[in-house]
Amino acid sequence: MSPAVPNPAAPHSAVPEGFTVHTAHVGVLDDGRDDLCLITSDVPARVAAVFTRSRFAGPSVHLSRDAAADGRARGVVVVARNANVATGPQGAANAAAVQELAARACGAEPGDLLIASTGVIGRQYPMDSITAHLTGLSWPPPSGPDGPADMAAAARAIMTTDTLPKHVSVKVGDATLTGIAKGVGMLEPDMATLLVFFVTDAEVEQDVLRDVFKRVMDVTFNAVSIDTDTSTSDTAVLFANGLAGPVDTEEFTGALYEAALRLVKMIASDGEGASKLIQVEVTGARDSAQAKRVGKTVVNSPLVKTAVHGADPNWGRVVMAIGKCQSDTDIEPERVAVRFGEVEVYPPKADEAERRPVVADYLRANDEVVIGIDLGIADGSFTVYGCDLTEGYVKLNSEYTT
Repeated sequence: MSPAVPNPAAPHSAVPEGFTVHTAHVGVLDDGRDDLCLITSDVPARVAAVFTRSRFAGPSVHLSRDAAADGRARGVVVVARNANVATGPQGAANAAAVQELAARACGAEPGDLLIASTGVIGRQYPMDSITAHLTGLSWPPPSGPDGPADMAAAARAIMTTDTLPKHVSVKVGDATLTGIAKGVGMLEPDMATLLVFFVTDAEVEQDVLRDVFKRVMDVTFNAVSIDTDTSTSDTAVLFANGLAGPVDTEEFTGALYEAALRLVKMIASDGEGASKLIQVEVTGARDSAQAKRVGKTVVNSPLVKTAVHGADPNWGRVVMAIGKCQSDTDIEPERVAVRFGEVEVYPPKADEAERRPVVADYLRANDEVVIGIDLGIADGSFTVYGCDLTEGYVKLNSEYTT
């Protein structure tokens, strides 16, 4: 069930009070781009976080779970383009060292700072250059173009194969909520997804913060899939330092939902090699869990993805994908309806020959394609997000480390 959003939050250019951002190029890759990011709150912030459940979760995930366990934190340090996963005891020691060095640089305790890392698996950090940078860092650092909390710079610094930074900011009462995310591939979330960081100066009680954050994540970031592969580094965190005072819970939920949904659509649209966002809207399900399961099966189908990419109005691929939900024995073909945009394509119509070019034109003309599925069972619903499958995805991932 989607959170109530009575008044969708409008885009906002301000940044939350009491946060500081530092970004730098520390040589993870020799490409000149910033690859280290440090986001901190001037005061201890309440924190809500969810992480990957991958059995190969990296040491950054384990350290961050511990740092967030008491619901308080000062911030997060991010190393981009190196996952530091499957790197053994040395990789674990390096992650702890980066956490400690970053904490010392900004005047925090190591256990008060989360750490996140994303990129190539199986490679050690360039510790000499990271150590040299963090030990020489004076705090607070010089302000960026958008002030001390330059979240746009942070969004750029956490990118890997993203083609554009993902950054949103909305107003909620007297407070501001800003979110950044990275991710374009290896996206099939399981309790979290990608790297996602929200900062706000709203004052929200800890139990409320955790509840709202999890509910919003479940219907936004946990509803996006690019290629069915789950990252070893998935981390999503919300920091709330309370400096702007309390806000209405319903309004805060709506603002977080709107910000998260905008980031999700950016991610799906920027999927590796993607040219189209696919939105699968499932209704008429037994419950939301079934609707989500069906939607994910459809949006993850390579045949559906390639049909959308090629503007092929092949509704047969959609019903094929629905049919893969073999355990859902209450799905009966004669009760199912499928549409592309507003055009119903299944059950087949007498004028199907006339409908096919209309659907093809719809697929060709729109960067955001909606596939609607009504299961005709009950009133459960869920919407999932993904992208088409192109030659660009194959090329990028076949040459990722070379």
